Amino acid sequence: STPGAKLPETDGRAASERGSANDSRIARLAGVVATPTLRACAEALDRDAPRDYRELAAILADSWRSTGSRRIGLAGGQGTGKTTLARLLEQACAHFGFRACSLSLDDYYLPRAERLALARRVHPLFETRGPPGSHDLERLREQLAALAGPGEIELPVFDKGRDDRVGSRRVAGPFDLVVLEGWCVGARSVDGAALAEPCNALERKGDPEGVWRRYANAQLATGYADLFASLDAFAYLRAPDLESIRRWRLEQEAERPAAQRMNAAAVDRFVEHYERITREMLATLPGRAEWTIELAPDHSIAGIIRRGPQRAPSRA
Repeated sequence: STPGAKLPETDGRAASERGSANDSRIARLAGVVATPTLRACAEALDRDAPRDYRELAAILADSWRSTGSRRIGLAGGQGTGKTTLARLLEQACAHFGFRACSLSLDDYYLPRAERLALARRVHPLFETRGPPGSHDLERLREQLAALAGPGEIELPVFDKGRDDRVGSRRVAGPFDLVVLEGWCVGARSVDGAALAEPCNALERKGDPEGVWRRYANAQLATGYADLFASLDAFAYLRAPDLESIRRWRLEQEAERPAAQRMNAAAVDRFVEHYERITREMLATLPGRAEWTIELAPDHSIAGIIRRGPQRAPSRA
């Protein structure tokens, strides 16, 4: 899939806080000791990635190694750095001597032709990728299970610039840890009454009867709920507000070929497809996630909340 945009350098204050290799700010925020082992891991990761995220990846990988977690959900709004962190987690796990594979929920978007069929059958807004109901959950569930065993697996690849699936990539199991990253990973359905009033212009104009949002909510209550229940723990990159998500998502567009970029107005409309569920996650997911990473407007890590180590259930 199209890689996530490189996270921007933060302002001078935050950059100086990240400081040298021995800086322990992220460890302090996480409530852990910045041991030489953790520092060595962070230093071994991609040096082009922000130090905040390298240190965080080392801490998370070490934690999940100790708790025996096998499947992790990594959630966060558009542009929060999920792809960057997932890639660093793979590297951190390798540094600690166990195999990890990251999957992007985005790669399991239905191909464009199938979304167009869904749009005709259910509601026109399903032409746009993203909302629950626009993913191939059956294939994702099968491959999550298969990655724990030996053998090659062909994973789908979705190109956001082309807005379609463009092929596949092969990986060879078994993997000790699988990270599923995605904007709505861990989202839950809401009571039907909460869907009555439109939350933005897109819903007012494009879904006045509520058909689209009720269908997406029903998907969260069924197939997505089953998928997320199979995960051992969640980490949540929590944006400070929806405006930051809009801005970060627009910054990602600069990484795409000019002919495939959305302008600011198109990004605003695109993010409106995600707004209702994003707001619900901002309010409720910190109460359920094992790790909540609070992001500052400059993309640095402002705080870390841990709900306590979670021992993963054993699986056959």
